Amino acid sequence: MTVAAVHRCLDVLECLAGAIGGLELHDIAARVGSPKSGVHRLLATLVDRGWVVQDADTGHYVLSLRFSTLAFRDLDARVVTDVAQEILDTLARRTQEYCRLGVVEGETIAWVARAQGATAGLRYDADMGQEVALHATATGKAWLATLPEEDALRLICARGFFAHLRLGPRALSTVEGLKRQLAATRTRGYAVAVEEAEPGIVALATTFRTDPRSEAPVAGTLSVAGPVSRITPERYPQIHAALAEGAAALESVWRLRVRQRARAQRYGPKPAAKSATKPAHAGRPGAKPATPLKVRA
Repeated sequence: MTVAAVHRCLDVLECLAGAIGGLELHDIAARVGSPKSGVHRLLATLVDRGWVVQDADTGHYVLSLRFSTLAFRDLDARVVTDVAQEILDTLARRTQEYCRLGVVEGETIAWVARAQGATAGLRYDADMGQEVALHATATGKAWLATLPEEDALRLICARGFFAHLRLGPRALSTVEGLKRQLAATRTRGYAVAVEEAEPGIVALATTFRTDPRSEAPVAGTLSVAGPVSRITPERYPQIHAALAEGAAALESVWRLRVRQRARAQRYGPKPAAKSATKPAHAGRPGAKPATPLKVRA
């Protein structure tokens, strides 16, 4: 498979991600900008491998649940342990708001875990799969503030201030505005985003490192979000204190999560043993393998 074919395949998968009800062939081809014949061959292969499903009634293509299974398996193996989730749950209970854990991945951040602490009134439940607009979220600004300013500005300018996303009415759109926000974040020790990512929502966030050392690399972020009517400036100090405590707790256990998961995997299912038995047709020149029986469930 050529590099171009790999790109087309990934374009198709990203196109299908989150498409409610799936998409028809011509819609997918139009969105990825490729001929229908080539897209159809890619889809046929993905269906055959079980990564895409075609609805028998509508003919629409949708991602299979194998992606969810794979994602959860990966997150379970390398990111969110029981201890990390407990820390997030504690933050949610303490703030009584929606809390998320983000992890630095290359030149961006991905949200990987959440906990809902709101017990009454308005509840903010954001989509975990959405792209993190680094300049318009408290999560993104908290991380950007830890980078050299030129690197932070390069990341945002290269993405065109995330113009492809629908953001809130107060989203930053200038370099000077971003510089001021990052400077304020460094001064106060946490980031704030008021109606920047979404209308009516305010969020606070802080970063945590791979261990308690000040020179340790930043591993991710903790954030608290909710309606502007409930998370008022008067609550910022209280929420900041809860975030700082949660970040310190994560730094004390972050490196241990790998060992915890490794111990847990020792007691998982054993890998299937390879059979030493030769196929029935082996050793007979020109013999073809037997056709397997198809059994209807």
